[in-house]
Formats: sequence, structure tokens, C-alpha cells
Amino acid sequence: MAQPDSKKIFFENLSGAGKAIAVLTSGGDAQGMNAAVRAVVRMGIYVGAKVYFIHEGYQGMVDGGDNIEEATWESVSSMLQIGGTVIGSARCKEFRTHEGRLKAALNLVQHGITNLCVIGGDGSLTGANLFREEWSGLLTELVEQGAIEEESVQKYSALHIVGMVGSIDNDFCGTDMTIGTDSALHRIIEVVDAIMTTAQSHQRTFVLEVMGRHCGYLALVSALACGADWVLIPEMPPEDGWEDKMCQKLFATRSRGTRLNIIIVAEGAIDRHGKPITSSLVKDLVVKNLGFDTRVTILGHVQRGGTPSAFDRILASRMGVEAVLALLETTANTPACVVSLSGNQSVRLPLMECVQMTQAVQKAMDEKRFEDAVKLRGRSFQNNLRTYKLLAHRKPESDLPVSNFNVAVLNVGAPAAGMNAAVRSAVRVGISQGHKMFAVSDGFEGFSKGQIKEVKWSDVGGWTGQGGSLLGTKRTLPAKYVEKIAEQMKKHNINALLVVGGFEALESLLQLYDARRSFEEFCIPMCILPATISNNVPGTDLSIGADTALNAIVEVRHSGGTCDRIKQSASGTKRRVFIIETMGGYCGYLASVGGLASGADAVYIYEEPFDIRDLQANVEHLTEKMKTSIQRGLVLRNENSNDNYTTDFIYQLYSEEGKGVFDCRKNVLGHMQQGGAPSPFDRNFGTKISAKAMQWITNKLQETFRQGRVFANTEDTCCLLGMRRRALVFQPVVQLKDETDFVHRIPKEQWWLKLRPLMKILAKYKTSYDVSDYGILEHVVGSRPKELDAAVAM
Repeated sequence: MAQPDSKKIFFENLSGAGKAIAVLTSGGDAQGMNAAVRAVVRMGIYVGAKVYFIHEGYQGMVDGGDNIEEATWESVSSMLQIGGTVIGSARCKEFRTHEGRLKAALNLVQHGITNLCVIGGDGSLTGANLFREEWSGLLTELVEQGAIEEESVQKYSALHIVGMVGSIDNDFCGTDMTIGTDSALHRIIEVVDAIMTTAQSHQRTFVLEVMGRHCGYLALVSALACGADWVLIPEMPPEDGWEDKMCQKLFATRSRGTRLNIIIVAEGAIDRHGKPITSSLVKDLVVKNLGFDTRVTILGHVQRGGTPSAFDRILASRMGVEAVLALLETTANTPACVVSLSGNQSVRLPLMECVQMTQAVQKAMDEKRFEDAVKLRGRSFQNNLRTYKLLAHRKPESDLPVSNFNVAVLNVGAPAAGMNAAVRSAVRVGISQGHKMFAVSDGFEGFSKGQIKEVKWSDVGGWTGQGGSLLGTKRTLPAKYVEKIAEQMKKHNINALLVVGGFEALESLLQLYDARRSFEEFCIPMCILPATISNNVPGTDLSIGADTALNAIVEVRHSGGTCDRIKQSASGTKRRVFIIETMGGYCGYLASVGGLASGADAVYIYEEPFDIRDLQANVEHLTEKMKTSIQRGLVLRNENSNDNYTTDFIYQLYSEEGKGVFDCRKNVLGHMQQGGAPSPFDRNFGTKISAKAMQWITNKLQETFRQGRVFANTEDTCCLLGMRRRALVFQPVVQLKDETDFVHRIPKEQWWLKLRPLMKILAKYKTSYDVSDYGILEHVVGSRPKELDAAVAM
């Protein structure tokens, strides 16, 4: 839901003077909590509020004393990349009692705190709301006891609550993703990728148990991300007789030449009668029925550990800033709210509506209304489950529809992690819908040479975790080969085309659309899936591969992140600044969002012109910070940000001006940002938007099939599928021409530029920021129209 354009508020006009905000983390820890705490503290201080840490969650609030500590700008330095929660978390039985909440109220009043930012799960947020509802009564009671003065009741008459959900299980209704979920998926996928190599070596079956006592999100999404053979989750127990069906599936997979099987079990998995399905039970079934060499791996608290992913750092930072804005705008009548994620947009929802829906899921499961439980989990969960079933369970040939359509899929442009997951998804969905699927090697150049072959279901097995492009990809555009490509399309009777690629993919389909006038072979449904690390394709907020590239910048799996390792390197020195060059062409997405995720002090990009005065001001700003607090600094530069102010120039400038205060090092990341295994987000994003694109292609084929042939020549049959804010939208490529700067290969408007002021504020710069998209409290039920299904990407 877009907000009114007339609402123009800027951070610099928001005053928190006289307000006191406290932040606490409660319940289980989750990676990214520290990023959220850092954002709350720095945003709160930025607007003039006093900000307090409450250590050890509600226990610290009840105990008071040193547990309630005023936060400073410097006290949250160097915590962005740390997992867990540095201010501590604890379960607190005492807070559940009236006496405990009375103590907590006294401690807050003594510090003048009437604004609480609570980072936790539904139990923590429910407790916060109860505390808020009792607040006035608690103050009256404290006056009667003589603990506080009468005027304190008037001065601190209302307690304001804003929640952020920190939970690796993603078990809270009202948000597509909770803080920590993406990082937990990283841990799981790291293990699965490692297990797959040893499983293939020994022809083994691995049963992997992941967290999720009441929610199967981690199990389901990790199964989708690694192409697991079977998944067991609490929301959708298998039908009776599942044991035999699972073993038949494993046997069939092995008989087709696969050397391994992966089964993922949520720790809370049950059968239709409520009986637990344990990992050891599954192992015994496989050994008894099939005799396969089978091992069990229980991940346990490994999933909570490690550094937060780029996604979690960015999510938590955005949510932390939004939480402070929400607290500044609250009135006595404003209900407690939770800030959450919908598609690519932050929203505010009534806290108790979300809690009640979350509790309704468990009630439905207890009453064995499993279909209702899945629906209540939300569109994201439903889409994950639907897509997994579509891709993992191969129907017998006799049960498949026969469409007599041939669909070709190819990669165009530079390689991007997640391309292979998209191709796998397209092939399997296409086969499920009765099409013959053809893979084209080496892009349109390969197309012109006839490098086209039919691909079967098993041909794309194991592709989700592979980086790069297994089909092969080139930047060559089709215009110079258009006649030969038309010949090949006619020869193979290609009825539809799916192109997975970057900016070249858009240019290619524009050329093929124009070629329809001369070649009827191109009068077929054609669709682009944006896949590029640069995230520079018009028509979409996010591209396949960009998330993996961000993680390469800030937190590469296994070996620690580039920027994280740089910061660790600097920690042994007195003061050091690193100058890092990122890829992206003329698009500053990787540099800007990577800067937000890694806590950069300055980021230079093409879209925001800068001159020598800006560089000098940045050096002086960083020098002052170095003198007083921080031990290390980080400066990112997009590769094409400026022809004259090169990475070497900026390095030399900082080195010269920083003499006596800090020394400098530089690092050009280069093509390492394109390499490596795709992140869980890119695997799932590629998988699910590809499935959606194939369903669109099937519909268009049926609509345009007339008199024994496919003929599609309208604008809406040549589209790009992209995420726009909260919606996945098919947009005709010709309509994207006006939105595109073809010279610099970027969209004319880019949503992420609105995040740059956040990065500057968190780096202690004074700036302004249009927050016209913020501030409206929505509702959980009925808040999202059916067509707005960006949750499919999460």
C-alpha cells in the first residue's frame, strides 16, 4: 500500500528531545539482534532521545541497577557483525507475576523511560503488551506504596511499546521474515552443502534435523534450497502410509543414478495422529526398508550461531530505525505495534493482532486442522510448500498433462549465483505442466549455433546449490544473430522463451520484440527473470544473485566476510581505514547496501555525485571519530562511481590526510563477488519466481494458441517478472524503456537510494530522509490484496 505523497517528513524535523527509549532483547537469541540494537541506539541518539540498554531482557528490567545502562554512540560500535545479543537475553519467570512487573515499572520510572523497544518472539511481545496495559495501574500502586511521587503518574502516564521479531524459526505471523531466520538458513545450507559431498562419495542417505518445534519454515525452505528428497514439518504432517511412499521415492531417485538422498526433519515434526516423527525414526525406516547406508545429523544450536547474514543485518537496521520512528510518533491512544517486512517494504502492524494469529496457528495444529494452520502461516509459507511439492515430487509420466508445447530456457549476461536454481525450477515446473523443456547453452550465441537440447527432470538434479551458470552464459545480444536464432526456433519448434539474466536480458528481449515484425518465430510468450549481482535491471527491486554478492562483501560463508575480516585485521592495530572497491558497473547497489550491512563510514557511488570537497569532509569526519572512539574505518567505492576519483586516488587522499591519526589499506574485491555457492535467499528467490514465470508462460501459451499454432505479438506477451515493493509484477519490456538509462545500464529511479541516509545516520552524519512511506498502522487480516504476492520470493 503506497502512502500519500503529501506526507513529507524528514528525520531532521523529528525531535526525540526529552524522550527516553530503552531497548532489550528477550527470549531466544537470533543473529541480527545486535544490528537492531545498534540501529535503535544510534537512531534514538540522532533524534535527541536518551537511549538505554536493558541487559538480560525482562530479568534485567525487574532487577534494575546496573542492568539499565545509558547507551552511547560508541557503545554499539563493532557489534554489527557479532551473532547473538551482546546485551544479553534471559527467560524471566518473575516478570510473569504482578509483583515482578511492579518492580520493572519502578525501575523504568526512576530512569524516566516510557518508550520500550522489545526484540524477541511472540511470548516476549505478549508480555510487553500486558505490561503496557497495566502501566497506569502499576504507577498508581507505586504511589500508594510511597515508591514514587504523585506527579510521576502524570509525567510518565503512558508506556509506549514497539516490537521487532527476533526468531530464527520465522514463526511470527504478520512478517515475511523475522530477524535471524536468513542467518539460520545460511548455517543449515552450509551443513547440507558439506554433507552432500560426503554423501555422494559413499552413496549415503542423510537425515538432517533442524530447529522448529512448532514451525516448519526452516525445514521447508532449506529443503527447497537444497532440493531435498523429503521434508517433514509440524504444520503439514504426512498422510498415513507416508513411510512406504518416502521409501519408494528414495528408491526411485537412487535407481535413476543419484548417489545420495537428503531428508530434512523439523524437530517438531508429527504424523496425522500427533505422534512425533524423529530423525532416528526416519533413519531406522530407511535402513529397514531399503538397506541404505544412512546417517543422522542434528544441527541444534549451530543454527543460532555465527555472524548474521547480509540480509539480517540490513533487515534489522531498517527495522531498528523504523521502530524509533514509530516510538516518536506514538500517542496515548496508539496501540502497541510491531515493525515487520512485507515484500521489500517495512510496515507497522498491531502487535496483538500478530500475536493472536500466531497463537491461532498452534490452535489449528492442536485441533488437527492442518490446512488451516498452513493458511494462517501466511502466503510466504503457502508458496514455499506449494513450490516444494511441485519441484520435489515427480509425477508418473502417465499422470502428466500433454501440452505439445516446447519451452526453451537460457542464461544471458554475466554469471550470477541462483541462475541454476532458476533453471532447475523452470525445467521441473515446465515438465509438470506437460511441456517439453529445452536448454540453450552459451546464451544467444549458442542459440544461433543450435546448442539446444531437451532436458529431463533428472538432468537438473542438484543444481540449486551450484554457483555460476551450468548452461553457460554470454553477454552477446541476439540482434546480430537474429536470422539464425529464428531458424533454430523454427527447427526445434520453440513455443516460448524464458531468459534468466541481467541488463543484457532486457536488451535482448527488446531486440526480439522488435524482431517480431520480421520473424513470426518470435511471436511467442517471452519472459525475463532478472539475475545479476549488480541489481541494475529496471522493473525489479531485487535480482537473483545480488544477495550472494552482498554476502561476499560482508560475510562470506565458511571463511568470514571480506569486510568482517578487514575489520578483524584492523583490530590488532591502533587505527586503520580500509578502502574497498566493489563491482556493480554504474549501479551503486552493492556498495550502498553492502555499506549499510557492514557499517561503512562512507560509500561513493555514481548515482550520488561527489567532489573533492565531499571527500575532504568525509576524511575530516572519520578523523574526528578516530581520535575519540573508533579504532577502524571502512570506506566503500563502487567501481564506476567517478572517472577521476579512483580507488587509488581515494586511498592516497585518506592516507595523506589521515597521517598521525590512522593508516590506510585498500582492497579491490573484483570477481569474487560473482563466485561461490548461492545464498539461501538467492536459491529460493530464483526457484520461486521461476516457478511463477513458468505458470505465466503456460497461461500465455494457452491464450495465444489458435488454429494449431502459438501466435503472440502483444506487449503483454513479452515481459519481465520483478519484485516491486510488495508485489511480484509481470511488466512488458517495452514499457520499461522509459524507466531505463541505457547509457549507464541502470534504472532511472532506484528504491535503495532511500537507504543511503540510514547508512549515513548510522555512521554519525547529519542528513535528512524522506519518510513518506512510513507511519500508517495496517492490519494483519486483509492488509494485503491477493495480487500482492512478493512473499513468494521470501
